[in-house]
Formats: sequence, C-alpha cells, structure tokens
Amino acid sequence: MTTNDPRLEVLRYTAFSSTPDGGNPAGVVLDATALSDSDMLAIAADLGYSESAFLTTPPEGLGGQEGRAYSIRYFSPKAEVPFCGHATIATAVALAERIGPGELLFATRAGTVPVEVAEEGGTLSATLTSVEPHIEKIADADLTEALVALGWPTADLDPAFPPHVAFAGARHLVLGAATRARLADLAYDFVRLEALMHRLELITVQLVWRESATVFHVRNPFPVGGVVEDPATGAAAAAFGAYARELGLVPEDAVLTLHQGEDLGRPGELTVTLRSGDPRVRVSGTGTRMS
Repeated sequence: MTTNDPRLEVLRYTAFSSTPDGGNPAGVVLDATALSDSDMLAIAADLGYSESAFLTTPPEGLGGQEGRAYSIRYFSPKAEVPFCGHATIATAVALAERIGPGELLFATRAGTVPVEVAEEGGTLSATLTSVEPHIEKIADADLTEALVALGWPTADLDPAFPPHVAFAGARHLVLGAATRARLADLAYDFVRLEALMHRLELITVQLVWRESATVFHVRNPFPVGGVVEDPATGAAAAAFGAYARELGLVPEDAVLTLHQGEDLGRPGELTVTLRSGDPRVRVSGTGTRMS
C-alpha cells in the first residue's frame, strides 16, 4: 500500500513551526487499523519524511478520555522507531483540528506519552510529556569513531558539554559544538556514522551549540532513518533537556529554547520545560497542515 492508494488518507503536517515551510514534516495516518507493518513502512518510505505516525485503538487499560487515547507507531523510511517527538506533535495537532484541543494520551513502544493541545490566536500548539529519561557515558572508542565519522576534531567539541547518550523515549548521542560555525558545517560519512549508530542503538546524534543560558541551536544527523538530517527532533529535545539538567548545565526548573532547521532552510523552534521534582521532560511546539 502507498500514499496513492485511494482507500487511505495520509495527512501531511509539519511540527515546531506555524508555517508549512518550516519545522519538520511528518506523515500522519489517523486510522491505521487495516495496515500491516510492511504497509506502514512502505507509506513512510514513499513520503520520505524522517518519520510518519500511525494511530490505532488504545491498548486495554491505557486510560485517558474516551476518544482521546490511542496506540501510536512511528516509521522512518528505513525502519520503525520507538518514539518520535515531532510526529507526536504533528499527530496531536491533526487530531485537535478534528476533535478539539485538550488532553490526549498515546501508547508508544517507549511508554505512555500524554500530550496537551492548546489554541491561541488560531494557532495550535502541543506539549508532550516524555517517559522517564536517563543518560549514560559513551565509551572513549565509540566517541572517537563518532568524531571520525562526523569529521570533527576533538578541539571542535565544547568541553562544557560532556559527550553522553541521553534517552527520553529514544537514544541520542549528545555532542556540544564549540562554535556556531562548527555546527553549520555538517558533512559526515553517512555509512560510517550509520554503522556506529546501529551498534549503539542510537536514533540520532544531537549536535548542540549554546547561544545563551537557555537558548541552543541544534542539528540531528539521522542516517539510521534513511535521511541525512532531521529538521526538528522532539525526542532528542526531550533527551537533551534531561542531559542538561542531570549534568547541571541548566537549573532543575528551566524553560529552554532550541532552534533547529535553520541550516536546512526549514527553521523550527522547540520549547523544553523542566520541572523540579518531576524527572520527565516536556517538549512544546506549534504545528500546521502542509497539504
């Protein structure tokens, strides 16, 4: 089954932008009941976006409001991924246009993810709450291999950002860039980085440059998904929030702004909210239909 099949409605939304030419596009199928795994993968590949989301009925005992709880799966053009933030935001906005703003509940492979959709001035925005995150150090040999694949000398790393793998639904390697110019110059060995990421079970590499205390610029190579770069990465934003808080780079109560997609010509803005006493991370952004 492909996106041209007249029996199937495949929506196209962008997340983390209020205009169709910004943010990260996602395919959204609001009723994937009749689709097999191979159908979903084929649709995601046909669309060519970094991920697409597919909804079915919720598992027994999920909870949530009737008609506002779902199972959700995410496919890149190459494979299924356990969690995708931008496709979650896109799906929540698509649902809100049909059933109204409010609370939604999604059962993902990574765990249960609540989403709150609000409308202000005719613009819909959604806030997802991640599963409980964690971070772990990366082995020296693996870090060396990542830097070789990226073409980054060690001197191009910001020493204030110790390399770690961070998880908030999916695994991401977080590396700090010493300069904005380093972040802007992204030309990596696709095959080599993909092989390392498969071995470490990474979804993306989160490259970060700090503009100010709470403002960051980020890029996310995504070779394991079959695309060179993800334009706006909600799952990585959640993982980065956990990483920054755990390492004391930001306060336990903080609101962070992440700019992503500028270097691709698809600017997007992600808001990361950290709350003292709650290990989970909240990621917010606008969304809009593309076609």
